[in-house]
Amino acid sequence: MADNPTSGGSKDLPTNTKGGSLDVNSLVVCFGEMLIDFVPTVGGVSLAEAPAFKKAPGGAPANVAVGISRLGGLSAFVGKVGDDEFGYMLADILKQNNVNTSGVRYDSNARTALAFVTLRADGEREFLFFRHPSADMLLHESELDKNIIKQARIFHYGSISLIAEPCRSTHLAAMSVAKKSGSILSYDPNLRLPLWPSEQAAREGIMSIWDQADIIKVSEDEITFLTGGDDHNDDNVVLKKLYHPNLKLLIVTEGSKGCRYYTKEFKGRVPGVKTKSVDTTGAGDAFVGGILNCLASDLNLFKDEKRLTEALRFANACGALTVTQRGAIPALPTKEAVLKLMQPVAAS
Repeated sequence: MADNPTSGGSKDLPTNTKGGSLDVNSLVVCFGEMLIDFVPTVGGVSLAEAPAFKKAPGGAPANVAVGISRLGGLSAFVGKVGDDEFGYMLADILKQNNVNTSGVRYDSNARTALAFVTLRADGEREFLFFRHPSADMLLHESELDKNIIKQARIFHYGSISLIAEPCRSTHLAAMSVAKKSGSILSYDPNLRLPLWPSEQAAREGIMSIWDQADIIKVSEDEITFLTGGDDHNDDNVVLKKLYHPNLKLLIVTEGSKGCRYYTKEFKGRVPGVKTKSVDTTGAGDAFVGGILNCLASDLNLFKDEKRLTEALRFANACGALTVTQRGAIPALPTKEAVLKLMQPVAAS
């Protein structure tokens, strides 16, 4: 399959024209899994009750890459899919969204991962994964596009790629390349407990690379899980158990309520932006894409609380817009849509 010339070689980065002129140094490289989500055609049912399913591209790191590109930023995805129809479909979706795909590899011996996901009537998400093993788990260090990783201003990743070898070692190697090249390391654990062998393995695996990140985004549920049941609202819990000396920014997302932020100099809260929620899938990834897009063009945001809170308000609006449509990638907003949502009511 021929590479799209706009998103092929790592030396020739795509120009994303939607956001005006782009600084090549503002590249965000996202590492990890990309998969097919199968979501019920109706809401509020369990997987067993669903009458039919619709396929949608998924995988948190890939969602973040597309989110950044849609906002007018520059992004690349590094990961592995199956040498199958779904794998090529996913790569095409990245290309259509101006995401650099020079780091995408195809495995002829394993399938693209599948996940069945639903939002039940009680508001809980239910997952059923098919990864036995899937292609994303089989990315080898020798397959890494180290050129694209070295160009990253921000290198972003989750924890699913830490679950099994050889992908775990590849993940650690990619982090090392990025760190040595001066990249900012961004980590969203994105806990998916059913994929880990046990709760203890998940906790240990997620925390094993915790102190290497410059930016960490966690949800309230993840705080409770990682601290062994502590109160996620307690600043002392967050600062004592999750903040580490190398961290530039720790963000706690609170769903529609907004987010909290912690840096070495200051901490605070940014309220959410109100919208009508249809599907929360991808909201956290849209938030991450929003804040990383802001940081990629201005790494001094860490030091200026006023500008940081404005960037977090922008990220909150990205998440808020994403929940108004079904699916993650189809719902990721443009910069224009986000800025429109952020305008005060009086001005509209």
